[in-house]
Amino acid sequence: MAGFRHLADSEVHRGHIWRVVVAEFESPDGTRFERDIVRSPGAVAVVPITLDAAGQPIVTLVRQYRPPYERQLIEVPAGMRDVPGEPPEQTGRRELAEEVGLAAGEMVLLTSMIPSPGMTDSVCEIYLAADCTPVERSLHGPEEQYSEVLTVPLAEAVAMVARGEITDAKSALGLLLAERHVSATRR
Repeated sequence: MAGFRHLADSEVHRGHIWRVVVAEFESPDGTRFERDIVRSPGAVAVVPITLDAAGQPIVTLVRQYRPPYERQLIEVPAGMRDVPGEPPEQTGRRELAEEVGLAAGEMVLLTSMIPSPGMTDSVCEIYLAADCTPVERSLHGPEEQYSEVLTVPLAEAVAMVARGEITDAKSALGLLLAERHVSATRR
């Protein structure tokens, strides 16, 4: 809405990747208010699609431990835009190789997602990776060291979203958009 103004940020915490600020704003009627915001460089997610022997689309996923939820989640490969100046597509290619050992021949931007507008300024670019070939994985951190790479038919991955087995927002949206993209290009 027009008329809102961002007045200032007061940094509360600076971490390795994120900063937490108390941001001051002014509403259209002049009322001043504050909001806690996590300032983020953003993230990139990739839905890697290959074809099985029958020509059906297969997606490669990763099951990894996520400390905030204290459990393993099934997700598409993804990562933070933590290399200054690196274009989002390059971040996606790097994360794809690191997490699941694939190199993309083609990257198609599916969407830019706002994952949590009430608490962060993060934006997640979601790509479809096609013509993928195997490369060596380069795992970082304990979560990736103990992660598991899964390959499932794309239709089954979408069914996993519907059944609540894949609950991560970037993965659910990416899989649904990838299925739509693949269906449209196969007509």
